[in-house]
Amino acid sequence: MMCVEDCLDALKWVESIGGLKATIARSEANYQAVATWTKTSNWAEFLCKDDAIRSRTSITLAVKDPWFLAMDDEARQSFIKGMIKPLDKEAVAYDIASYRDAPAGLRIWGGATVESSDMAALMPWLDWAYEAAKGEQSAKAA
Repeated sequence: MMCVEDCLDALKWVESIGGLKATIARSEANYQAVATWTKTSNWAEFLCKDDAIRSRTSITLAVKDPWFLAMDDEARQSFIKGMIKPLDKEAVAYDIASYRDAPAGLRIWGGATVESSDMAALMPWLDWAYEAAKGEQSAKAA
């Protein structure tokens, strides 16, 4: 019965924010916050190149930096894990590494339960985490 009550509570919340159209609009606003950021990012881009089929809720990002792409897959996965660790520590983002079998990158929930202002606020943190991890990696290599 708890799962039924949870579902009913979720539906009440959806109705309270304006229904299906509002949830779609919120997801699209979250996606647009990321899309705007990727246009100026020197290291990140959408994993899916085709905007027409790109998810607006399960947003996946790839690293396009040639420095990163020169690494083998194991090193890339390790780098991403190291990159997201401080985001977790700072309570900025949790569990945003791509899935184990996916290319090394990020996956960010952009559904209606996320405020677009929070999504926009995350983008500079991603830049910070990437640059910090890259700096640490470069210092180790030197």
